[in-house]
Amino acid sequence: MRRTALIAASIAALLLVGPAAAQFAPSPSEPPPPEIATGSKPRPIVTAKRWMAATANPHATEVAAEMLRAGGSAVDAAIAAQLVLGLVEPQSSGLGGGAFLLHWSAADRSLTTLDGRETAPAAATPTLFQNAVGEPLTFMEAVIGGRSVGTPGTPRLIEAAHRKFGKLAWARLFEPAMRLAEQGFDVSPRLAGQIAAAAPTLARDPAAASYFAPGGAPLRAGDRLMNPAYAETLKALRDGGADAFYDGPIAADVVSAVRNARNPGALTPQDISRYAVVEREAVCAPYRVYQVCGMGPPSSGGIAIAQILGMLEPTNLSVLGPKSPEAWRRIGDASRLAFADRERYVADPAFTPQPTQGLVARDYLAERAKLLSGDRALGEAPAGSPRFSHARLFAPDPALEFAGTSHLSVVDADGNVVAMTTTIEAGFGSRVMARGFLLNNELTDFSFRSHKDGVPVANRVEPGKRPRSSMAPTIVLKDGRPVLTLGSPGGSQIIGYVAKALVAHLDWGMDVAAAAALPNMLNRNGPFELEKGTEAEAMAEPLKALGFDVKIADMTSGLQAIAIGPEGLAGGVDPRREGLAIGE
Repeated sequence: MRRTALIAASIAALLLVGPAAAQFAPSPSEPPPPEIATGSKPRPIVTAKRWMAATANPHATEVAAEMLRAGGSAVDAAIAAQLVLGLVEPQSSGLGGGAFLLHWSAADRSLTTLDGRETAPAAATPTLFQNAVGEPLTFMEAVIGGRSVGTPGTPRLIEAAHRKFGKLAWARLFEPAMRLAEQGFDVSPRLAGQIAAAAPTLARDPAAASYFAPGGAPLRAGDRLMNPAYAETLKALRDGGADAFYDGPIAADVVSAVRNARNPGALTPQDISRYAVVEREAVCAPYRVYQVCGMGPPSSGGIAIAQILGMLEPTNLSVLGPKSPEAWRRIGDASRLAFADRERYVADPAFTPQPTQGLVARDYLAERAKLLSGDRALGEAPAGSPRFSHARLFAPDPALEFAGTSHLSVVDADGNVVAMTTTIEAGFGSRVMARGFLLNNELTDFSFRSHKDGVPVANRVEPGKRPRSSMAPTIVLKDGRPVLTLGSPGGSQIIGYVAKALVAHLDWGMDVAAAAALPNMLNRNGPFELEKGTEAEAMAEPLKALGFDVKIADMTSGLQAIAIGPEGLAGGVDPRREGLAIGE
């Protein structure tokens, strides 16, 4: 796969006029996008020959690099990084949440996907997020407290991944996070800002309040933060494996925190002890000369990405280029169609039959692509009818997803690849803390309604069910070998962020750093969302002229991407967050 070589000046560009064309940067008078750690320019691309890790936080990336230098596998590096992310970026992921992991085995030339998504308690009912008269709760009414907490999946996931693909000793992976928890780390500006914003809701849980706002004052950037409770939890996992989390005192404390919260939940020790990771078939679909592979249901990410790209394949995006309103019209409307299908069909396959193959079939997508052939926006798009016996049995429902998530990408010296998207759902999850880590609010990814117009909703709450997700860890293959790994946080906007980066890299020739920094523009079957304070705002009037409603807002993606080519590795991280890529 050819990699576009960009001169140093090009690294500062946010958009390419076309493949190998001149570039421009935002006007200095424009405000930068929110939460950008190093300005509005793309980070310099990082290159390496043997291995690389890219995560959302420098501490986590440095620990991943430590494992890779020690001869560890991509999975070893990902696990060690996750344990650190749960400490230094606790608002986004951790032991109290879940994750999806894609793994490419270089030796076997095979792809494995592991589902570590949270599950609903056995006592959960379809009315979990409804009031006494059957109306949905407001989102924050549902989120804060124990009601929204599902059984965490991350501890079982990392253990399952290590058993299959680890090289270093299990205990070795815990040492850096334990050391950092005991010795402390400096609170980053981003974490401090998020603590300040969430302080009123964090105050509702005594453990979270005392940790994030000791003495009633929210932590500030540069404050030294230690977490001895988290270190003790890590020691238990180090010594006893995931069983130490799912059976015994840790599980009991998690259940107590959930059931004694102000908005109590129904989680029991039995819900926790019966949790299992599921190995699933990857969703892979062709795009030009590539195979783009992602996670299947209960994630909608892999299906939606495959659908968007499949519908765009008849369009010569390389000729149109990233400044073309017509290119974005087609990208936006393809995304509208994918979201319409997502909202009708995608849910936990153990509870709801899934038309996965029908949704990504080439003939189905070719038929759907005909809807893009006009010269005006589609308007709100309907779901399609893929080949599937149950195709019209369910009602559409969007279900809210918020952006408390992280992503990491790793390539090791043997050529093994990991793409892992990990989450506690909203920032700070349920705001309930136990044993030094925050608990997820993942159950609010279910539909708050069980039926719509008398028709059941596929993603309704049910006991033991896994809520639908938009997480989209992705590995791209060419000629049967990986050439790219990437993913992003961002709730249901993840799909648009990842699709944007794929088109930017594969069609427009951008390196992965420029693709990650490209202004965000996406559509979730509603208004065209444009990233505030970026060149995306210039697209507002052209898109309105094409018939779109437009919404300009902050859009804090967090892409971590590694391109894999014959000359080596190239890593790019999203400048909107604190990410770092390291390679050798």
